[in-house]
Amino acid sequence: MMVLMFQLVMIGAIVYFLLIRPQRKERQRHKEMLQKLVKGDRVVTNGGIVGQIVHVSESELTIKTGENTRIVVDRGYIARKVTDS
Repeated sequence: MMVLMFQLVMIGAIVYFLLIRPQRKERQRHKEMLQKLVKGDRVVTNGGIVGQIVHVSESELTIKTGENTRIVVDRGYIARKVTDS
């Protein structure tokens, strides 16, 4: 019985350290990135649209994607911030 309990605990620990913990860290990093977005940042949406932020509100961002094209996107749909490198 003790061997079975030990195996179950070890399987639980492996699942936690290989799956759950890295996902939590990634989610926290993404949340921090979303909070730090400011006007002028270049971003990529989950749909693959690349643009520059021209207006920031608490829950939405206005992104300039072309010469005269602006779209309003919910902050949660920003996939990443584009770096200059």
